[in-house]
Amino acid sequence: MMLVTLLRTAWISGILPILLACIPSPKLDAFHDLLLGVAKRGKIMHSSSRKFTVPQRFFIHFYILAVIWTSILLATTWHYAYKITPAVSEPSLYSSIASHLTGSSNVFPLHKSDPSSIEQKYRVWQSVFMLLLMEAQVLRRLLETIYVFKYSPSARMHIFGYLTGLFFYTAAPLSLCCKYASEVFKFVADLVVEFVIKGKDRMQVTEFDWWGHVNPLLHLRWYMWIGGAVFLWGWIHQYRCHAILGSLRENEQDDDYSIPHGDWFQYVSSPHYLAEIVIYAGVVIASGCSDVTIWLLFGFVVTNLAFAATETHKWYVQKFDNYPRDRSAIVPFVY
Repeated sequence: MMLVTLLRTAWISGILPILLACIPSPKLDAFHDLLLGVAKRGKIMHSSSRKFTVPQRFFIHFYILAVIWTSILLATTWHYAYKITPAVSEPSLYSSIASHLTGSSNVFPLHKSDPSSIEQKYRVWQSVFMLLLMEAQVLRRLLETIYVFKYSPSARMHIFGYLTGLFFYTAAPLSLCCKYASEVFKFVADLVVEFVIKGKDRMQVTEFDWWGHVNPLLHLRWYMWIGGAVFLWGWIHQYRCHAILGSLRENEQDDDYSIPHGDWFQYVSSPHYLAEIVIYAGVVIASGCSDVTIWLLFGFVVTNLAFAATETHKWYVQKFDNYPRDRSAIVPFVY
């Protein structure tokens, strides 16, 4: 619970300053400007503002870290889930649709010798599913950073924003499995100790059970698949919007910007941010909408991206006289 508390405290600490800066009060203008100064990056940051900044191409560090860290969490949590869940009996493969909708599927049977509850086993597999979604997201972002985006040498971001990105891609995957992280860590530590004591040659060799690792994921509850569908919807649109943004600049030396068109750019100035919100909304739905830590993660994503989208929209309007006036900042027809 200490890890859960720390993560929740961290997300709240990230959300509250942004909410405070958004309050329309002259007394908070200085705080708003301070927060905006550390949040600016790329085109909305003046090229002369190089103090305490790093190149924007350092974005790739976020996704290298995210891919490595998420892969570790996914692999260890997945193997732990497989080990604590007995093999599925043959009749359960043909469980009725009604049993799945009511959550009474016997895919996670409880043996008398196993102290874990059926619900706990199910929640661990739920974490595996959400980590799979996160893995799909960070892998695509890494590939986009390498092959799609052409960052200008003059594009910078504040060092605080850089550190925030490193924190986010460490804490976000961990938030999806934090309730069982200590158990998974102990499980992996025991395997390492066993390997050290027995040695490689004396370890029991077993054939990798692909079906046993995948089968429980096919029996998850209906809302997880809805969450996965929402995630995929946002994932596809973010890919399209990033491709549009990447095509606006012919090469890395080009500092000129033009108005993006197509896909969700027809409705908002920052559709890639909107798609990110949809992506994490899918994760919230997949979690069953009952995990406070994941809700706080989602709250941080929404407040952070809404704040950034507001400034991006202002920049577009000020830079281009012919900028479409019917475009919203991040929420179509609303904001």
